[in-house]
Amino acid sequence: MKIRMVLHGIAMDPMSNSPVMLLKEVEGDRILPIWIGVLEATSIAAKLENIQFPRPLTHDLMKNIFESLGITIPKVEIVDLRDNTYYAVITVATGDKTLEIDSRPSDAIALALRLNAEIFVEEEVLKKSQLYSDTPVAEKQGEMVVTTEEEKEKLKEMLETLDPKLFKYKM
Repeated sequence: MKIRMVLHGIAMDPMSNSPVMLLKEVEGDRILPIWIGVLEATSIAAKLENIQFPRPLTHDLMKNIFESLGITIPKVEIVDLRDNTYYAVITVATGDKTLEIDSRPSDAIALALRLNAEIFVEEEVLKKSQLYSDTPVAEKQGEMVVTTEEEKEKLKEMLETLDPKLFKYKM
């Protein structure tokens, strides 16, 4: 089942000093945090803040190409979580043809914001995510990994009670 989400904001993880994209359920209160790269966070933040650059950023260029060719993006979906990596697809529609294009979640969201596409996350991804997982996950290459029920509760509480001042950009 696909769960409709919105971009809740971008925050900086105070522990790793990395940007975190926060997706929130439209008809619920679950939040899916996805750690993303600085360049992708910059692109998303530029759109959130309506910052115009003299030359188009990559996602703006893609938007311009799609619009020039009459291509629309009705939706983007976070479809899987494997080995601590999220997978997304961008649904591209042109004429009577619809394609699903493999994407990183941050790129999919950056395009969704620019092209007013809906955002969905597979229920299975929410179940697999570390925050909602019932099975412990081992630490991997220094990444923040939740391993016990107590740590999952702490992370959930931290995300739910984040001080809005920590949000660099929010919706």
